[in-house]
Amino acid sequence: MTIDAVRALRDRPAKVLGHESYFESAVIVPVIKHQGQECVVLEERSHQLKINPGEICFPGGRIEPEDGGALQAAMRETCEELGVKPNELDYIGPLDIMLTPFNLLIYPFVCEISEKAIITPNTSEVQSVLYTPLDYLLDYEPLVNQVGVKMVIPADYPYDLIPHGRDYPWKDGSYDQYFYLWQDHTIWGLTARILNHFLTLLKSPEEPQLIKNCDCIVPGSDVNAR
Repeated sequence: MTIDAVRALRDRPAKVLGHESYFESAVIVPVIKHQGQECVVLEERSHQLKINPGEICFPGGRIEPEDGGALQAAMRETCEELGVKPNELDYIGPLDIMLTPFNLLIYPFVCEISEKAIITPNTSEVQSVLYTPLDYLLDYEPLVNQVGVKMVIPADYPYDLIPHGRDYPWKDGSYDQYFYLWQDHTIWGLTARILNHFLTLLKSPEEPQLIKNCDCIVPGSDVNAR
C-alpha cells in the first residue's frame, strides 16, 4: 500500500456507508394540477398485494441494475404504476436520502406531472389514486408519535472484547412517525416521513430550493441521479 492509493480517494463522491446491506429503492413525490388545485399524487396499494396491501404510498420501487440510477428507477416505476409517459414527468429535484432502522434505503425525488397526462393506474399494483391538495397538506398538523429503537444483542456476542463487558451502556434510538388524514385514508410510515420532509422544505424559506442537478451517487451505478 502506498500513499498513491490514499491520494486516489481524492474527490471520491460520498455514498451511504454500508449501503450494500440495505434494500435500496426510489420514489417520486409527484405534483400535478388537478381540477384547478396543485395536488400531491399518492397511491392506495392494491388490496391483492402481499406486502402492505391497501396502504398509501408514493409511486416507486426497487432500484434494478439496468435502471442506471435511483432517479431512473423512480421514474420507471412511476410510469408503470400511474400509466404516464416519461416525457410527461418534469424532474424538479432530489429530497434527502432516507435511511431507516430496518435496512431500507430510499432515494426520494420530486417531479411535476404534465396537466395533459392521463393517469391510468396499473390495477395490479394500484387500487386507487389520491389527489391530495397541496394547500390542505401545508395547513395540516399531523399527529406525531415517537417510536423507540433498541439494540438486540445476540447470545454469542463477544462481550470480552469491549469495555464494561455485559454492562456496556448501549444507546437507544428513536424516530418520529407522522400521521396525515385525507378523506378516509391514513398516510403514515415511511410515506408520511417523506411527505413531511417535502412539506417542511416548502414551508422553510431559509432552505435552498430544490435543484435539478443532484450529486447523489447511487451505489452500484456509474450514473448520477440527474
